[in-house]
Amino acid sequence: MGIGPQGLGGIGMKVGVHACGTPFNKIDRSKPGMSNAGKYPNVTKFAGPEGTFPINTLKRAKSALALAHNAKDPDAIKRNVYKEYPQLKDT
Repeated sequence: MGIGPQGLGGIGMKVGVHACGTPFNKIDRSKPGMSNAGKYPNVTKFAGPEGTFPINTLKRAKSALALAHNAKDPDAIKRNVYKEYPQLKDT
């Protein structure tokens, strides 16, 4: 088990590095769509850069589509979601 409520630094994870591979102190959360960057340590599938817009479940994929307008490149978020969940294109 890792340290803290998010289990950071758990077994198999590098200490001081998010699951997306970005060091904890290297993420600039002031940019559009980056407010939650790196806050998903146990998720490996994302639609956005640096651990943003997690899509490891259908529910999160739908959420990523709904929130894509907040991203710097909303179309890239949508493309990545539809690539992983093609059934969402028709909804």
